Amino acid sequence: YDDVCYLDKFTYNFQRYEKVGIVGRNGAGKTTILRIISGLSYATGGEYSINGKSGKELAGEKKQIGTLIEAPGLFPNMTAFENLKIKCIAVGKNNKEYINSLLSLVGLKNAADKKTKQFSLGMRQRLGIALALAGDPEIIILDEPINGLDPQGIVEIREILFKLSKEKNITIIVSSHILDELSKIADSYGIIHEGLLIEEMTSEQLNERCGEFIVLRTDDNQKAAEVLKEMNITNFTFVDELTIKIASEEIETEDIVEKLVATGIKVKEIFINRLTLEEYYLSRTGGKNNA
Repeated sequence: YDDVCYLDKFTYNFQRYEKVGIVGRNGAGKTTILRIISGLSYATGGEYSINGKSGKELAGEKKQIGTLIEAPGLFPNMTAFENLKIKCIAVGKNNKEYINSLLSLVGLKNAADKKTKQFSLGMRQRLGIALALAGDPEIIILDEPINGLDPQGIVEIREILFKLSKEKNITIIVSSHILDELSKIADSYGIIHEGLLIEEMTSEQLNERCGEFIVLRTDDNQKAAEVLKEMNITNFTFVDELTIKIASEEIETEDIVEKLVATGIKVKEIFINRLTLEEYYLSRTGGKNNA
């Protein structure tokens, strides 16, 4: 934009039926990449494909994408049913039962006849998701769907996404800067910073890098490591000469201390720590100033 590159060398493979989380602070490039994929913006370079089709062939495939980017475009003096009906007419699905099924799916069945100007933010977001689902797309793209919601609203949106993934069997691409909440939704993650994709990881890899772990410091870590192996504890690493990091996995710290002391090893420190997705993100992007 204006001769400034806001997205560069972004390469990502979105897998079918996954819930993919795009993580990044405001201005990192999340919305830009989602607008390009959904056809709302055009890249000045590079290319992408959907179902193996790119270029001119993409036109047909874009019909398989539903989007909720920024705020849903609603007619305030129309009801939820009427707003959704307009979208369904546009995608060739003008059927009362179909419209009601979408409203039911996002928990708005009892608000079908309520004007959207009377909706809470959470209700507007849920209706926005219903609009994105009109036409039964294979992929839905949601940009910051939980931004500004209260805790109850966040839980409701999360439950809807799990329901969609299970019942509709579709691919969900969701962006957020609320990192801990995103970690409860996604199957895989892409961390974007200043227009660059700096890391991809699965939820399993995230759990390895974050999650709970035991920090152990002794007067002889080499001997301590041998004791851990005797206890069938093998999932540990040496952080430095003074520190061992152990994946918690329901291991009792008391048992570790008792065994180490019994073999003459002094335990200087042992505690359970948890690195959140937010803390991990900050460590990858340069600290709190980038949050």
